[in-house]
Amino acid sequence: MKNKIILLLAAIAILIYSCNKNKQEAALTLSPEAGTTYKQGQEVAIKLSYPPDLKPDSIVYLLDSVRFLSKKDSSAISLKTDTLPLGPRLLTAKLYQGGKNQEVSTNIVLLASKAPEEYTYKIEKVYPHDTSSYTEGLLYQDGYLYESTGNPGHSSLRKVNLETGKAVQFVKLEDKYFGEGSAIIGDKIVMLTYKDPRVGFEFDKNTFKLLKTFPYNVGVEGWGLCFDGKKLYTDDSTNRIWFLDKNDYHATGFIDVYDEKGPIDMVNELEYIDGKLYSNVYTQDTILEINPKTGAVLQTVDMKNLWPLSQRPAGYDNSDNVLNGIAWDAKGKRLFVTGKKWPHLYQVKFVPLNPLKGK
Repeated sequence: MKNKIILLLAAIAILIYSCNKNKQEAALTLSPEAGTTYKQGQEVAIKLSYPPDLKPDSIVYLLDSVRFLSKKDSSAISLKTDTLPLGPRLLTAKLYQGGKNQEVSTNIVLLASKAPEEYTYKIEKVYPHDTSSYTEGLLYQDGYLYESTGNPGHSSLRKVNLETGKAVQFVKLEDKYFGEGSAIIGDKIVMLTYKDPRVGFEFDKNTFKLLKTFPYNVGVEGWGLCFDGKKLYTDDSTNRIWFLDKNDYHATGFIDVYDEKGPIDMVNELEYIDGKLYSNVYTQDTILEINPKTGAVLQTVDMKNLWPLSQRPAGYDNSDNVLNGIAWDAKGKRLFVTGKKWPHLYQVKFVPLNPLKGK
């Protein structure tokens, strides 16, 4: 009986301690309220509130789990957002007292500072394109197009004569693979696959010999791919663009694509042009120019009627054979765009939709 009473008293003591501890921790609040949106460039006022009888030794503030400031009082601090990547950002305050600490977190959502500039296109030249080519990745180098194509049983990597649209070199993937985006890194071509199974390939750029296959599990799915000379960029059906190490293809970071209203999902085929990322939005006649450091959409390009619906054959599957494929001729400063199984590849120039706007 005596042991039961001791155990009961111990349980009550633990309960009282837990309640007091939870009360104290619950008394910590961090503003702004979770989910508050800000435009990039706006300063965020952050304030930790706690009971007046609580005297902290220090308060440490973290942004996305990385320490950026330490204080000894509860006065508000200011977070500059000019160069921060867009999207959800986690804010945490850790209060230290007597060798112990407690913490509280909130989050903000950072949007682009302004609406993207609106552009359209001008067709400069039209080339033939193989209508059996379900275009996923499109590249241009040394006078040739390099095209990776999708659909199980039809996925391939092709070296294509620009003037004729005919493949001069070709390698077919095993039927189980759905080919996706590709990028040239020196003397090799890296190509991704979609899913089930999801792997990556390395091919010799000159011979198309398969050098190796590697496991690829970054993001939700394998989609677009491009290379800026130092690192790879890839996307995965969401608004996220991942950074990959060019040697072993592990993820080293990411950006989330946002405009001034919110996230832009389904960013797809990628191309790196003069310090910016370009991506089409899957199933839409839109190409985005994206800041590769922050994810902000800088321009939207309306590509409607590039291949007019009125010119397409009866029964053509317009819902599946959509705009897809962006290639940049860095030396000649030419931009090429096509679509899945389209009969044409277009050399285009992006031009402002309203050139006099704001003047």
